[in-house]
Amino acid sequence: MEKNLEYKEIERKARIRNTIWKTLIYVFLAIWALIVLFPFYWMLLTSVKSYGSYNSEYIPQFFTLSPTLENYASAFEAVPLARYFLNTLIFTLITTGAMLVVIVLAAFAFSRLEFKGKNLTFTAFLSLMMIPNELVIITNFVTITNLGLRNTFTGLILPSITSVFYIYLLKENFEQIPDSLYKAAKVDGTSDLKYLLKVMIPICRPTIVTIVILKVIECWNSYVWPRLITDDRMYFLVSNGIQEIRENGFGRENIPAMMAAVVVISIPLIILFLIFHKKIMEGVSRGGTKG
Repeated sequence: MEKNLEYKEIERKARIRNTIWKTLIYVFLAIWALIVLFPFYWMLLTSVKSYGSYNSEYIPQFFTLSPTLENYASAFEAVPLARYFLNTLIFTLITTGAMLVVIVLAAFAFSRLEFKGKNLTFTAFLSLMMIPNELVIITNFVTITNLGLRNTFTGLILPSITSVFYIYLLKENFEQIPDSLYKAAKVDGTSDLKYLLKVMIPICRPTIVTIVILKVIECWNSYVWPRLITDDRMYFLVSNGIQEIRENGFGRENIPAMMAAVVVISIPLIILFLIFHKKIMEGVSRGGTKG
């Protein structure tokens, strides 16, 4: 009887400790979430304040009683933001599609095919990740300029159709598929391409979806390369549009209108992440698991 009472007392204390620990964790996560989300809230709040209301605030106000949408209308009137959206969509879709073909074929070759110098070639390929991005941008700029591809979609897209990191990530996933499946498929007379399309890609779909989403985000947020290779407004992306709004549209004083433009540009990525965030986590965790 006494042992049962002691056991129940120990169990009760353990439950209390677990409850306190979980409560502390949730409080910490809630505070951290507020810290992370506050910039987005401030951006949205500023975008619905009028220019006069914003400038009259000597002390920043964390709410507004007279929200307005005029800043959003001004964002599309100051520059051809709709055209920049279309350019960005074209750039994102073509770049992501072309990159997907390249990295899938490269990852398949490094993970399943046998050829002389494969390991040495892959090691040299990975060493490219050590090269600073600034050097790559310079060489890409010289190459695209010499080819006469400045102010073209081709010039925008070509340097972005491959990624060493994505090839490595997908290769690690492909290698998790048992070799017995590949050997059985070869015995049945299945070609390498058919095996890739019918077996490997469906099995590794979470990682491929993750790569596609991350590439879309990367293309949508691309700034340095489009800014460097284009000076024709016909080929500006939304990231360039923000800079043009700042320089030639509202100037640096009209912060609410600038925030409205940023909100408009950010909404597609936020929606994309909210829809596919589980697949992103699943793909990344899968990529880090061996066996």
